[in-house]
Amino acid sequence: MNRPLAYLGSKTAAVRGRIAAAVGAVALIAAALTGTAAAGTATAAPAPDWRLSGKWSCSGAPVPAGWVITGYDRSGCNGIGAWYQQPVKDGIWTCSGSPIVSGYVITRYDRGGCSGIGAWYHELARNGRWTCSGSPIPPGYVTTNYQRTGCSGIGAWYHELVRNGMWTCSGSPIPPGYRSTTFMSGGCGGVGAWYTVRA
Repeated sequence: MNRPLAYLGSKTAAVRGRIAAAVGAVALIAAALTGTAAAGTATAAPAPDWRLSGKWSCSGAPVPAGWVITGYDRSGCNGIGAWYQQPVKDGIWTCSGSPIVSGYVITRYDRGGCSGIGAWYHELARNGRWTCSGSPIPPGYVTTNYQRTGCSGIGAWYHELVRNGMWTCSGSPIPPGYRSTTFMSGGCGGVGAWYTVRA
């Protein structure tokens, strides 16, 4: 191998390595200053733009299965409005009117979000999670508590996986194989509660 070329190649690689290290350090400092670094992150890399995973569509266009609406442009599509659609993920803000993908629940509400039409925060369902009024209740879950002022004032319900011998709120689904036996009028934040047992 030509010695001058090998030497030049090793010097070029070293310079590239120093540039990459400098870029990484700048990204890490920027992340620290803006509060975007995740706890326990060993290396910093520029966060990808999650909006690149979707597409803009005109008002009335169907939303693909497994996708949600995350942005709204009133003047888009020659004035009829445009919606940004993208695949759902755990922890995503969606516009009012967006589909709710199966297995997800709504846990927060922002009245001014999504260009003023309101926004909902979608998260995967899990045991022991507060959800907003109107959120779906996934199969196997029941509501066990109610908070009138929760979810920015629209009310919040506590979701738990059903089990034998628990109090559930009035209006909660009763999964197959269970039944309600006793009513307590003051239970569940004042909306009433039923004692639920295996049938």
